Amino acid sequence: MIFPRVKNTKPASGAWWQAPTPSKSAKGNLVLIALLAGSLGGFLGVNAAGGSLFREVNLVSSTSTIERAPDSVAGIAQRVLPSVVSISTRTINGGGSGSGFVIDSSGYILTNNHVISDAVISGGKIQVTLNDGTTYTGKVIGRDASFDLAVLKIDAIGLKALQFGDSDKIAVGDAVIAIGSPLGLSGTVTTGIISAKDRAVTTGDSRTESSFINALQTDAAINPGNSGGPLVDSTGAVIGINSAIASLGTTSQAGSIGLGFAIPINQGRKIADQLIKYGVATYPIVGISLDSNYTGVGAQISKSGNGVLPGSPAQKAGLKGGDVIIEFDGKRINSPEELVVSVRSKNVGDRVTLVFMRDGVEKSVTLNLIAAKK
Repeated sequence: MIFPRVKNTKPASGAWWQAPTPSKSAKGNLVLIALLAGSLGGFLGVNAAGGSLFREVNLVSSTSTIERAPDSVAGIAQRVLPSVVSISTRTINGGGSGSGFVIDSSGYILTNNHVISDAVISGGKIQVTLNDGTTYTGKVIGRDASFDLAVLKIDAIGLKALQFGDSDKIAVGDAVIAIGSPLGLSGTVTTGIISAKDRAVTTGDSRTESSFINALQTDAAINPGNSGGPLVDSTGAVIGINSAIASLGTTSQAGSIGLGFAIPINQGRKIADQLIKYGVATYPIVGISLDSNYTGVGAQISKSGNGVLPGSPAQKAGLKGGDVIIEFDGKRINSPEELVVSVRSKNVGDRVTLVFMRDGVEKSVTLNLIAAKK
């Protein structure tokens, strides 16, 4: 190796074998030349030996493990997903898809009635696919269009059932996770919050079956196919059954616009218990028919026909056709739909107070709710 010529260097004062001390600029040159020469020599040495330039390069792989807290979205999804199922139906007119979840380890599945109603009416087939890909034929144990709920049974045991939460204790702003099969994409997880509670939502085909839901509103992305899947809280407990979405009224089927609705699980659990035990479910009524054309505030009892059913709690309490109900058990009523869902959120036998307007005068009555006849 040739070192640069160094000017004005004093004689070395140390032993004869010690190299003279170069100037600062020379040090830089020495380092630079040494590195370049080393690189060139390494290159020539590798190629002279006929080897690859990168043969001596060792790539290092990381073996670190990502820790996910049990209460994180990933942790909750990992626990809940094995209990969520995809539901597909086949009829003479085509097919459909939806979601559901295991509510009992012996094979009971809770879903929406509208997911399976066409197959039931037309004698079609219902298939339930578990998260691991195993497929079973679904048998309908019971369904109720009024609450848009249905219970299926598959021939399986030892399934992991989801834990029920308390939908009455959920608060606006609480974090939630929706899981299901939107657009047939099974095992899809989306997150959001509870945007509102006690939303009066009407779903179903108005020509045949309609459902009135006292719904939880969420901004978690819910799309067609999510119906029947669970809405879970930050502990992984089910607090709702995803059932409906709001659309902008376009002619084509719209996707999520951040307005999804779920049936509160407290109501869902009550109906599911009845369907499993009896095959049918019932709901409480006051015994009145409402005027759907009324545009004022409140819910007006129909003036024509049987606005007040004979022998009903409403008749016994003195309600008449034309009365406008503005409050039900402490809750303000703004529309007929709000009154219907408020009544159905109660239990048969509950004692409630109604406030109504008659000829401009506010009145109130107290009555006991009775079961609707099936």
